[in-house]
Amino acid sequence: MPELIFDEPSRVPAPSGPGAATPDVAWFCLRTQPKHEKIAANHLALMGDVEVFNPRVRFTRRTRTGPMPVTESMFPNYLFARFDWRTALARVHYANGVNGVVHFGSRWPIVPDEAIQDIRALVAEGGGVRVIEETPAEGEQVALRGRAFEGLEAVVAQAMPGSQRVMVLMDFLGRQCPVHVGMQSIVRPQMGR
Repeated sequence: MPELIFDEPSRVPAPSGPGAATPDVAWFCLRTQPKHEKIAANHLALMGDVEVFNPRVRFTRRTRTGPMPVTESMFPNYLFARFDWRTALARVHYANGVNGVVHFGSRWPIVPDEAIQDIRALVAEGGGVRVIEETPAEGEQVALRGRAFEGLEAVVAQAMPGSQRVMVLMDFLGRQCPVHVGMQSIVRPQMGR
């Protein structure tokens, strides 16, 4: 992977790498202030000569009050920016919401275009957001919650994500009975309560 090297902090970075020179315009990984990915991305986009990529994920988080949809950065406290390192490195490094361009000592790694394309392919359908469904799989062992079912265990027979319902099989008087419950009434072991 091509890298930029600073011999001294006051010098302009020089390209390094086996054989070929580092391109002037490249993708870099930026560290943001905690929970400031969106703010940093907006400020960088205003610069005009900086392309910003902040991939995000959307999922349902379980809270005390029930499931809640959440959209977060795919890489918390990080985002990607493509810019000309010769002219924009200092502006990007000190932009509002940015803690700095990721570097290792005097090495400033470049993110390969292929890696950015792969991540973009993951989030393409959701307009930059990867939606993570938490639909339980058939045959999965779950616990039920709610007034009548609190603490009972069941096996998922069929998930119906469009209607946000699940058909589960419960043992009742020695036989398995199908019961339809809402997605909010099931607790998957890895999700916790």
